[in-house]
Amino acid sequence: MTPADPPLHHRYAEGDPRSPVLLLLHGTGGTPEDIAVLGRELDPTATLLAPAGRVSENGAARWFRRHAEGVFDEEDVRQRVEELADFVLWAREHYGLSGRRTVAVGFSNGANIAAATMLARPEVLAEGVLFAAMLPLGQPPEVPPVGGRVWMSNGTRDPMAPLASVERLVEAFRANGVEVTSERHPGGHGITPESLREAARWLRRPTGRSGARSSPSPGPQQ
Repeated sequence: MTPADPPLHHRYAEGDPRSPVLLLLHGTGGTPEDIAVLGRELDPTATLLAPAGRVSENGAARWFRRHAEGVFDEEDVRQRVEELADFVLWAREHYGLSGRRTVAVGFSNGANIAAATMLARPEVLAEGVLFAAMLPLGQPPEVPPVGGRVWMSNGTRDPMAPLASVERLVEAFRANGVEVTSERHPGGHGITPESLREAARWLRRPTGRSGARSSPSPGPQQ
């Protein structure tokens, strides 16, 4: 049985059960309602699950603390990864989503917590669409490679997500056996129309993978 109260405040909208469940993760200062708009653009038929980050930075919602721009509180990152993983497991049982393909979709700080969760808890999240992500941990967690796949989009002129950190994230995913599609655009810290179209096409690609791994018998800133 799931707890009566959800681990995180969230917005939920049921979609076509044949379509994926999109776990939508907002950027700094964003809201579940903001990121839900992105989810609908990516797949109008998807089920939307959009939680809210619990960390407040001068009143702006975030997923984890940071010491400065691009300098993350890694102990807090690890704690918030477990918090998000617990929420996903709660939602699967509460909303009857077990066995459904689950894809994390995040922008900026939301993409970073998605990446951290995919690296640390791949049995919970194995697929992601990440806009403007960078490696959120200096030393990625050591877990057995389990596969999965991720689509990433980054701007070559993004001062908040330096390409060196983006490349380290790509390497960390590949070391975990994750299939990586990494797209670069000539812009900065944002989502371009072409990136949005490419992400939607990637989501429609046939896959034999589930967003969750089952044991044998799932204006913002960084």
